[in-house]
Amino acid sequence: MTASTASLTRPVAGSGIFRLGGATPVHRLGYGAMQLTGQGVWGPPQDRDEAIRVLRRAVELGVDLIDTADSYGPAVSEELIREALHPYEGVTVATKAGLLRTGPGQWHACGRPEYLRQQCELSLRRLGLERIELFQLHRIDPTVPAGEQFGALAELQSEGKVGLVGLSEVTVDEIAHAGRTVEVATVQNRYNLTDRASDDVLRYCTERGIGFIPWFPIAAGELAKPGGPVHEAAIALGATPAQVALAWLLQRSSVMLPIPGTSSVEHVEENCAAAALHLDLAAVNALDESGGG
Repeated sequence: MTASTASLTRPVAGSGIFRLGGATPVHRLGYGAMQLTGQGVWGPPQDRDEAIRVLRRAVELGVDLIDTADSYGPAVSEELIREALHPYEGVTVATKAGLLRTGPGQWHACGRPEYLRQQCELSLRRLGLERIELFQLHRIDPTVPAGEQFGALAELQSEGKVGLVGLSEVTVDEIAHAGRTVEVATVQNRYNLTDRASDDVLRYCTERGIGFIPWFPIAAGELAKPGGPVHEAAIALGATPAQVALAWLLQRSSVMLPIPGTSSVEHVEENCAAAALHLDLAAVNALDESGGG
């Protein structure tokens, strides 16, 4: 297979490689499996067969980092991933624990060490794994000492049930605090063209080689309207606004690992094609300035 053919059949290769924890190689454009569930991230998908096709198509296109959580469904997303992809040859499945679900759209932090351990065990069972390569604390529970939550992750790692540890929705100080107990391999914060509140966290991660997983990565808002910088870049490149948003993220930092999610094969193909898109300096500058970045 020639390089040009590979770029067409497995476009995600164009995103480059990042080594999680300095060791586990993954392509920098992954897939987030939250949208495979029912409305409000609750219950099964309307079209289970399509959900399976989406996961398999993402991997065919070169995706080898699949991000999920025990709370997506709950449990539904992990079960779909196992059905579609087990035994995960060449694919790293990352999951999260630390949020309780009480109904559609309802999320409650729960970081009790015994709960995190229980959920890790259940995720191992649902995913059909002996070890979760990347296990992330979905939220730091403000009602439980943070050190106890980080300690639980460190214990699971020392027992071999978890390979690498990640955090979600955290500050620089919280990453540093966790780092005194367990090595932090990734951070997953909301980040996109219109929401750059975590720029300081991104800089911290970039300086230390910590993978930064931006959730809700495709949002472009007003920037994608006619005359806006996303719209202009999309026209110039013959691309879609979503592809421009993803390409901007990939070019913003070498540790950036976008995980766009969708329940549509068509959209997963569109998102994966963004890995082959290159924004020139003028486009990058216009997009940077548009959001105060």
